[in-house]
Amino acid sequence: MSFRSKQVGEQMKKELSEIISRKIKDPRVGFVTVTDVEVTGDLQQATVYISVLGDEQKKEETLIGLSKAKGFIRSEIGKRIRLRKTPEIFFEFDESIDYGNRIETLLNQIQREENKDNE
Repeated sequence: MSFRSKQVGEQMKKELSEIISRKIKDPRVGFVTVTDVEVTGDLQQATVYISVLGDEQKKEETLIGLSKAKGFIRSEIGKRIRLRKTPEIFFEFDESIDYGNRIETLLNQIQREENKDNE
């Protein structure tokens, strides 16, 4: 990823967080955190990684709500960031948080077992 695409990605992350939390009124879109934005080198596409508070059904509803609001979100991004062409936006779940939590749980479990063995 080039310096310019990283710069645009960081700016988009900041603006998307603002737009999703304050501008979108869809009841399906709950508490969403934008964790990362990856923009292609030609600045034509942006993959937005999100984390959603709730169960699987809530996550799916949020993804549907964000997909329906893609046009609005893209136009808002276009107004806020000066680019010739606003990147096409794709939303994906950020699995790294769940993965990190799983690893932490396993490490704690191993530590508890070692403590029992040492007693």
